Amino acid sequence: MTVTLADVAARAQVSPATVSRVLNGNYPVAASTRERVLRAVDELDYVLNGPASALAAATSDLVGILVNDVADPFFGIMASAIQSEIGGPGGRAGGERLAVVCNTGGSPERELTYLTLLQRQRAAAVVLTGGAVENGAHAEAMGAKLRKLGAAGTRVVLCGRPPAPDAVALAFDNHGGGQRLTEHLIELGHRRLGYIAGPEERTTTRHRLEGHREALAVAGVEEDPRLTVHGRYDRRAGYEATLELLRRDPSLTAIVAANDTVALGACAALRDSGLRIPEDVSVAGFDDLPFAIDAVPALTTVRLPLSEAGARAGRIAMGREEPPPGGIATVPGELMVRGSTGAPRA
Repeated sequence: MTVTLADVAARAQVSPATVSRVLNGNYPVAASTRERVLRAVDELDYVLNGPASALAAATSDLVGILVNDVADPFFGIMASAIQSEIGGPGGRAGGERLAVVCNTGGSPERELTYLTLLQRQRAAAVVLTGGAVENGAHAEAMGAKLRKLGAAGTRVVLCGRPPAPDAVALAFDNHGGGQRLTEHLIELGHRRLGYIAGPEERTTTRHRLEGHREALAVAGVEEDPRLTVHGRYDRRAGYEATLELLRRDPSLTAIVAANDTVALGACAALRDSGLRIPEDVSVAGFDDLPFAIDAVPALTTVRLPLSEAGARAGRIAMGREEPPPGGIATVPGELMVRGSTGAPRA
């Protein structure tokens, strides 16, 4: 049964005119009232009538790409590659799709809000990039939202994100990459390893850290809980965490960073502390972002095929490539050994 404006008004306990004002944004409405209306719209799956909804079951030319931070090269590379695969042959009107990059800032609430907005616009496809937030209530809400999108004809693809029901997933092997990185340092002779992890609530953080811990356990190296510090995925977090690790254990010989940006911060903190890389302390990152090879010394890291995975996600989202068997593919990383790691000092 088609949901009407009157149904939304009844659910929100406001007049149809108020619902119209909220959805059109052409008249001031109290914040509490606006929130009540939007909640009713979401609960009822109401789609605003308009020129684009003349065909009730049709999708639009819109494609949504959700990223945590478009300024972060990790997400920027994937978003660019996804967008390169969106559009029709020849680039003529009628074959093109409009790609909209939605910057969530890592907020679970913004993520759901963007998906709701894309649902109302009958997006042809949605690609979600990067790790997910590990929260039961959010996972349940995301699952419900993805089911609604799929039922409305929207293709949903996850790129660099763990699998979820009702979506195709190209998941990075963060666990395996983290394990190989730490194995490399152990093979060089390191036993006092500091680890700068990302935010505790992110799946990417947990998977990379679990790989690190597994490598330690397999090698019989006892993990020191004091030598794991959590922070943001940015340079400042890497700098501050490194100073904290040095305070906790001045004898550490290697630092594994959550990603390459964090690793750059770690390198800066070591230099400012009068330590050499890798002669005094080795440093390793993750992702192999473009600047990693130009760092001094060049950064040992795990290369994730961000551009390749993004392009594949774009093709799947556009129906130009078949999804992987079972709708899930694990994308492996490649260990890139460079000058920032070496044997520990004698």
